[in-house]
Amino acid sequence: MVILTTPPGFRPIHFKEAVKQGKHVFMEKPVATDPAGIQSVLETAKEARQKKLNVIVGLQRRYQNSYLELLKRYQDGMIGDITSAQVYWNSRGVWVRERKPSQNEMEYQMRNWYYFNWLCGDHIVEQHIHNMDVVNWFKQDYPTHAQGMGGRTVRVGPDYGEIFDHHFVEYHYGDGVVMNSQCRHQPKTMSRVDEVITGSKGRIHFGAAKIEDLDGKVLYEFDKSKENNPYQTEHDVLFDAISKGEYKFDDTDHGAYTTLTAIVGRLATYSGQIVNQQTALQSGLSIQPEEYAWDATPPVLPGKNGLYPCAVPGETSYFNT
Repeated sequence: MVILTTPPGFRPIHFKEAVKQGKHVFMEKPVATDPAGIQSVLETAKEARQKKLNVIVGLQRRYQNSYLELLKRYQDGMIGDITSAQVYWNSRGVWVRERKPSQNEMEYQMRNWYYFNWLCGDHIVEQHIHNMDVVNWFKQDYPTHAQGMGGRTVRVGPDYGEIFDHHFVEYHYGDGVVMNSQCRHQPKTMSRVDEVITGSKGRIHFGAAKIEDLDGKVLYEFDKSKENNPYQTEHDVLFDAISKGEYKFDDTDHGAYTTLTAIVGRLATYSGQIVNQQTALQSGLSIQPEEYAWDATPPVLPGKNGLYPCAVPGETSYFNT
């Protein structure tokens, strides 16, 4: 088997090569940074199934005891039909790696990969995907379209590449349910990493691992002494299946479509337009470089002032949405 944990922009080509060589795969989320990468991953998934190769995607909440127990109770009807959802990844942000005099532009972007979309996808894709995936998982569905807003007000210097420091997206599912999504990388602000699903009879608070009725009465609370380490579990179950010669895991499609959910959110906040998921996927939009090499030219370059070009809502566009 192989473990794919490089910057996400490389995931589609690494996944393709691993499956070509007949390897079982653990790959971290997200599985791509653009619609063309999603198309590639979905095609490779077909070959993986034909070869009966186990694939797990690192959306570890699907392997976490508390989430699995909450899922059982949702499926038993404890909160009724889902009516809305709110998801959050608000934090101070992550590391920054300073440019070194010896680095060319490609090496600098590779070392500071979180701040370049072709490598990372922006934090709405690289981090916030976890929270969106919970709602997609419980609904067994994906949003049809999205609109939102975002920008950069704190991380504005050349060290922060081209990504935004905040996003707010309104995702619409085909049945009319709306998922409101917010993520922020700004120090000294309110932090929250969580998911909340509201139903016709109750509400699931995933961070607190409990279910309440609409009046706030607790209907179920998970015993946190029974919590597992899902990061370890997702590897344990994969290794166990491989060692027994079993074909049990096929996470690729939900990993790809939830990655697409996050990418659509980025396209919506960057453009300020309503973005349709199928339009985005079928566009085949690629933000990858023409060549993967240390001496190649990255797809985005700094201007004379050292700043990288950044999306401007209302001016930036990708395709006819």
